[in-house]
Amino acid sequence: MLLPTKGVSADRALITIGADLLEELRDPLSVSALWERYSNRQRSTNKAGRITFDWFSLSLTALYAMRLIETSPDGYLRRAHVPR
Repeated sequence: MLLPTKGVSADRALITIGADLLEELRDPLSVSALWERYSNRQRSTNKAGRITFDWFSLSLTALYAMRLIETSPDGYLRRAHVPR
């Protein structure tokens, strides 16, 4: 589920979706704005197996658990600052 397996293709793995979401989070966004951007991009690429909001939210949860995203004080999602 997190990684591609025999039953989960690479484009539906949560880690792949998470990478796509991180690309979209160049600037802080609300969850609904991020979902709109992501779902519009999916529609434009004409992928056969579109991702549902449930799968989208699981991917956000995985990113949050890996400390790659965080919420700002105003409630927006943003990339987490990773010290080097």
